[in-house]
Amino acid sequence: MNQTSSKIIFIDIDGTLLMENGMVPESAVQACKQARENGHLLYLCTGRSKAEIYDYIWEIGFDGLIGAAGGYVESGGEMLYHKKVTPEDAKHLIDYFNANGVDFILESNTALHGSRHLQPHLERRIYGDLLNEPEAQERKRQSPHPYIATLTYGDEELYLDDVNKVCFLESSLPFDQIQEELQDRFTAIQCSIPIFGENSGELMMPGVHKAAAIADVLHHLNIPLEDSMAIGDGLNDLEMLEYVQVGVAMGNAREPLKAIADDITDSIENDGLYNCFLKYGLI
Repeated sequence: MNQTSSKIIFIDIDGTLLMENGMVPESAVQACKQARENGHLLYLCTGRSKAEIYDYIWEIGFDGLIGAAGGYVESGGEMLYHKKVTPEDAKHLIDYFNANGVDFILESNTALHGSRHLQPHLERRIYGDLLNEPEAQERKRQSPHPYIATLTYGDEELYLDDVNKVCFLESSLPFDQIQEELQDRFTAIQCSIPIFGENSGELMMPGVHKAAAIADVLHHLNIPLEDSMAIGDGLNDLEMLEYVQVGVAMGNAREPLKAIADDITDSIENDGLYNCFLKYGLI
């Protein structure tokens, strides 16, 4: 396809830009850099909070960030807004999770706060049984997962006043039950980070999602909707892909996302982002 006029592209991180091992495919790095050189704007649009955007992601080169699945927005280094969970809602959620043995992460822009038993649970999911399996210990030594290093832990109750969003790991408590308990305070969706488990989830404030934040960015920059494009793989990308002019699902995307996408590219392991940018004339 021939070179297209300037577009603004919103790019999810996990499963779209970042592989499960935390690495960015070289083809995706090349595609992003070339697209910006060609005059297109690139915005990260992720469920992650700012504290989880590692330097090596920023160094690829982006024009702004929609973080916390729409709760935090910055453009050209300027913060447009930051929506936070009320301390009352955060306390209710923490007490409920602690009472039911659910491990969780409270995400703020400055840090990720893990619940009391989160670290051993997460390490077990990533590496295996570190106490009894030498292979698990070797996996941890050879390939330490970058996510672990971003977390802070404490034995405090974690009653914070600057929470953007919450993630919880799979537990014996069914996802549907958690969703029902918290539905008046949070929107619950299933999580797109495989290491958190099949029944893990993300909790956002009601009305906060990626599409609402994209609309605010387009308004701020005075860019028409028809010049927008987005690419993602998870359930928190549904509104985003439906809203933009061209919504592209990764080949490894969840089936409900593929069903509403305008197009489906290859999987992340097969240069999905690069091939999408090539197809649409961004590079």
